[in-house]
Amino acid sequence: MGRRTRPMSIYADGKPFDEIQYLQAKLLLKPDRLTSLESFREFGKLARRTAKALDVGFVDDPAAGLPPRVREIVFVDTPAFRLYKNGFILRRRITYVEGFPIGDPEIVFKFRCPDPRKAAALDVRPRIDGKYRIKFKSQALPLTDHIGGYRMLYSHNCQFGVSQVHHGDRTAMSTLARVFPALSLMKRANGERVALVNEGIVEELLLPLGELDFGKGFVSKSNVALWRTRAEHTPIIGEYTFQVKFDRREEVPEKTARRVQQFFVTLQHDVKDWIALGTTKTGLVYRLKGNAVARHE
Repeated sequence: MGRRTRPMSIYADGKPFDEIQYLQAKLLLKPDRLTSLESFREFGKLARRTAKALDVGFVDDPAAGLPPRVREIVFVDTPAFRLYKNGFILRRRITYVEGFPIGDPEIVFKFRCPDPRKAAALDVRPRIDGKYRIKFKSQALPLTDHIGGYRMLYSHNCQFGVSQVHHGDRTAMSTLARVFPALSLMKRANGERVALVNEGIVEELLLPLGELDFGKGFVSKSNVALWRTRAEHTPIIGEYTFQVKFDRREEVPEKTARRVQQFFVTLQHDVKDWIALGTTKTGLVYRLKGNAVARHE
């Protein structure tokens, strides 16, 4: 008799694979179209117009009348970008209010790939004593070379506050492999360390636009954002995104799913002059200094 192996639908400790509970749709926008607060709101009007034409409900967010929210984002990786090249992304995010940081800086560790089974099989749970959250998302992006379609990526994430982990040398790959056991799959050299990707700090300006109602209780917040370098304020990329949450994919009625798809594809045509194709926000950060990083997204 052959040796018994554990089913492929559970992790090493017997926990069932995480299930997808989010559909997140993203449109990257040309940064030269987002040069003022009014331009953010102009895009919101276009999205609202498309929603109305498709009988998708739209409720304005009161925060759309306020200044955009500000967050600071940094990515860390090895000098050869080995995390990114293996599908991993590690970043820290800090929220600012009136110029001052608030709350606990958030660590996000994710594995991203176009194969949902492979994404689910990668156990992203951190080995920490504190609290953390797992988010498994299907992400709809436009096609790389033309508008009017979509491609899917699957993002398996864990998130926690910096205060929830108490390891000493946080830049050592040996430490990161202890905190994120998924990284033990990667071979590493003795003394290998991580640092800021391209020595860059990203400043995100984010404006909530409103809620999209796709029917049957499936409501999605939407927002528009601009990423730029923190020191020079050089624009990197803009983004429009909305996200639908569900407990199980089977719970989403087909009519609702078709409406989400129709809105995403139709909006691309309606805002075609705004759209930037062929990359992701993270991919652009990795290429800030002209690095030729192979795209796996």
